[in-house]
Amino acid sequence: MSDQSTHPRETVRQRYAAAATQVSEGGTACCGPQGIGIDDSFGSALYEADEREGLPADAVAASLGCGNPTAVADLQEGERVLDLGSGGGIDVLLSARRVGPTGKAYGLDMTEEMLALALANQKKAGATNVEFLKGTIEAIPLPAHTIDVVISNCVVNLSTDKPAVFAETFRVLAPGGRIGLSDVVADDALAPAKRAERGDYVGCVAGALSFAEYRRGLESAGFTAIEITPTHSVADGMYSAIIRASKPAVETHRRVAGPTVGT
Repeated sequence: MSDQSTHPRETVRQRYAAAATQVSEGGTACCGPQGIGIDDSFGSALYEADEREGLPADAVAASLGCGNPTAVADLQEGERVLDLGSGGGIDVLLSARRVGPTGKAYGLDMTEEMLALALANQKKAGATNVEFLKGTIEAIPLPAHTIDVVISNCVVNLSTDKPAVFAETFRVLAPGGRIGLSDVVADDALAPAKRAERGDYVGCVAGALSFAEYRRGLESAGFTAIEITPTHSVADGMYSAIIRASKPAVETHRRVAGPTVGT
């Protein structure tokens, strides 16, 4: 683990680079608060056995998320899907199956080691409707209005600029597009300092928004039909949650996201 003077983004990059290397060398990655590690709250256990079947072993081993966004995004044949923080590629490969040969699944990650692992997994899976991109979720390297569905698995909470993530997600979505995210969310009464006590930033906990903050952030970006549904506890007062929202079919004027969203 890096020292506390390291910027959170670099700390996250180092952790996920190490996880990718560990998987490539035959180990298993993990995410979650210190002391939790791999259990039913994080990782590949959150995927059904028939979903994992046929996937490269390294894609399953590199699963670091707190949910299964492909199961809640209601993906349809021919849709264009973007996975924010795609890691070893498990959600991209599952999305590619669901959207079929007429659709496209993109994975975005900032970590060279994870991208290399994802590309190797894509080759093993023989997925031709997949493309992995290098970049950050605060500055998505895709044109506006080119994606139908944005998914993410326990990654938005890692960002230190969540308003930018929400704004960029809204930008790349086509009118009428939607999001289906899995993320860690905190009780509204749990202050940021208390969230930090429950786990570190790379443990997918310290950077989590509260339910109210998450809703305000999405609303400020322009999203409507927002649903935030907790699924299971990952720490005291903190939950894995399913987040759904839509971009209006006709775009309206949006408020600029303010500091109330937090980090």
